[in-house]
Amino acid sequence: MLAAILLAIASLIASPASAQTVLHVAAAADLQPVLPTLAAEYEKQTGVNIVTSFGSSATLAQQITNGAPQDVFLSADTTHPQGLVTAGLASDLTAYARGVLVLWARKDSPAQPVSLAALTSDKVTKVAIANELHAPYGLAAATALRALKLYDAVKPKLVIGENIGQTAQFALTGNAQVGLISLTIASSPAYREAGSFVAMPKVYGELRQSGVVIASSQQQAAAKAFLAWLASDAVQKQLPGFGLDPVK
Repeated sequence: MLAAILLAIASLIASPASAQTVLHVAAAADLQPVLPTLAAEYEKQTGVNIVTSFGSSATLAQQITNGAPQDVFLSADTTHPQGLVTAGLASDLTAYARGVLVLWARKDSPAQPVSLAALTSDKVTKVAIANELHAPYGLAAATALRALKLYDAVKPKLVIGENIGQTAQFALTGNAQVGLISLTIASSPAYREAGSFVAMPKVYGELRQSGVVIASSQQQAAAKAFLAWLASDAVQKQLPGFGLDPVK
């Protein structure tokens, strides 16, 4: 596997046209603080330019189903990319990370000090989560609240974001007093400076984040090489620094 990855990347480096190779990557919103750094590293290694667009996993999958011109889809779960593979619209299903759900609040929030108890506090009237029908982190948040027997008490307070990025913005701007967001966003400099977080109990199942190569891509070899690179040991070792767990 490692030899195949190195061979694919070496071929990109050796190719005279590699500097002009552009990969369009549709990525789940939790990767917004992560992917630009990894993309820059990959471009430095191979000359391949990664152009990213972010959104909820369900929305991106639907756009690809409707013909959006993407080369790679990086989802926050396995369900949505698997759906594309089943429909014959993608291939090379590859797990690249495991996500972590946290509870985050601004330093001046009445939810401080951040804890599960804050969710049911009378002082906290707005709790941000992502749409569980569109965003895997939203589904994880709702699943966790139900497993912890908190959902019914928190439901009247919920402020729903379309994706985890918008959900985090609700908490950052004070439109919600606390938010259930991804560790990738909570670990970013802006969120570390503005607030604090605690990890949610892992009662929400595994957030196994997976990617696929889009069948209509004209850059099949380059797309497969990039996906393989994300799953490589060299990248997996970096993931904890971005707020993701490695898949291995």
